[in-house]
Amino acid sequence: MSLSRRRFLTGAGGTAAALAIGAGCSTDSGPAGAAARPGSTTVPFEGEHQAGVTTATQQRLLFVAFDVLPGTQPADLSLLLQTWTTLARRLTQGQTAGNTAPAGGAPPDDNGEALGLGPNSLTMTFGFGRSLFVATDGTDRFGLAAKLPAALQDIPSFGSLDVLDPQRSNGDIGVQICCDDPQVAFHAVHHLARTSKGVLTARWSQLGFGPSSSTSTKQTTPRNLMGFKDGTNNLNGEDRAAMTEAVWVGASDGPAWMTGGTYLVARRIRILLEVWDRASLTDQQTTFGRKKLNGAPLSGSTEFDDLDLDNKDRDGVPTIPLTAHVRLAHPTTSGVKLLRRGYNYADGIDAVTGQLDSGLFFIAFQRNPATQFVELQQQLAHVDALNEYIKHTSSALFAVPPGVAADGWIGRSLFE
Repeated sequence: MSLSRRRFLTGAGGTAAALAIGAGCSTDSGPAGAAARPGSTTVPFEGEHQAGVTTATQQRLLFVAFDVLPGTQPADLSLLLQTWTTLARRLTQGQTAGNTAPAGGAPPDDNGEALGLGPNSLTMTFGFGRSLFVATDGTDRFGLAAKLPAALQDIPSFGSLDVLDPQRSNGDIGVQICCDDPQVAFHAVHHLARTSKGVLTARWSQLGFGPSSSTSTKQTTPRNLMGFKDGTNNLNGEDRAAMTEAVWVGASDGPAWMTGGTYLVARRIRILLEVWDRASLTDQQTTFGRKKLNGAPLSGSTEFDDLDLDNKDRDGVPTIPLTAHVRLAHPTTSGVKLLRRGYNYADGIDAVTGQLDSGLFFIAFQRNPATQFVELQQQLAHVDALNEYIKHTSSALFAVPPGVAADGWIGRSLFE
């Protein structure tokens, strides 16, 4: 047994071992009748695809990226992923992370911060970064290099639009946690970190609130922090044909362990609100190509009117400007479809400028980042009028494996 494996099994107070076999854990999610309480909604963890992709967007996000500690062996990682699978199965169904009242005065496996809150539609979505397969110098870190997906390439720079902080970008493992209660999200991250002690260290995290786009026809279109409805033309997660075409990795895409999976791109996009607030309503609307109050395209009258990109005023000027964000991002122009699942963020005050550090934590799922996100962003980076008001401050890409079967665990097809 490696040193890191021993640290993992003993440093977490035995929690990892208990979770791996499901022993000594309370299975109660609360008192009788809890199913009728607010927050009692559950999302199945097991399935063909991981939850948290086509799931109707929840109200809260906590995204965390981890790095593997030096000395860790492949067996340590596979054991951890099995432990995390058991943990996710429990937490997403509103159960405790472990024993809340151990005998003999031992520290509890779950300190109770989420007791009584319910599952709140909790989903936990796991992905692997390129650095888990090969180091920057090309070293095969864990014997996984032969299984590196061709699509898992570093996202290129987009010129002056990128002011990326490397310390809050990328990572070996990324976990997207979404639910309707921030304390439930914290509880999940707390126990991911607790059970990974000695194997992983947290690299960066991001809190999000208020989804910036809907993924279901049952949801209304939310507004971003610029005040505009965002994601009107987002893909519908309930549209199986669209998901097969644009989101899920097919058997012919390779590698085999990614069939049924997807790729997650995350970008922290800061909105320069001090500049935006000085723009006239007309400028704001021509920047987006939509009307601010009802979300209608400038060529239409209601939110879901089709974009008429050929419409012109009496002087022959396009109603939707050539540099408008919706024109450039629309599939008829870009040829690209993505499932967007981002969230607003507010990280306090920038110590240098004294301005609000807030914006959009952009998340998008797709079948191939190179031909979808990267291609689209390269077009937007050159002429999008929105670029005057935003900066991209972090970037990450993760390969999200397919869902977990009843007897499976996260990443099993990769490690076995």
